[in-house]
Amino acid sequence: MSVPNAQNQITQTLTSWEGVNTAPHRFGGVEYRLGSRELGHIHGDHLIDIPFPKKVRDEIVNADLAKPHHILPETGWVSFYLREEEDVPRAIALLRRSYEIALKQKQPR
Repeated sequence: MSVPNAQNQITQTLTSWEGVNTAPHRFGGVEYRLGSRELGHIHGDHLIDIPFPKKVRDEIVNADLAKPHHILPETGWVSFYLREEEDVPRAIALLRRSYEIALKQKQPR
């Protein structure tokens, strides 16, 4: 299953955030970046993969907000499947969390 137009909705939202740009992803789809850091990527209108620090990834998976990455389940990556319209804002919220982590890590210490 997929959500028609999900990729466009998500891309429009993320590119409205300061510093976020897009690029083609090496395994297909669209990659969202803050500078050189990947915030996540989307495959069509059905799947988003998002990197997190392992501790955050564990919290997200344990709260059933996303699944372990579909290919690399032991890493900090999660996979989020878009199955219904309500999943679009949920995906954006996860990507926002990735963005906020990236902003904090980008700041000088």
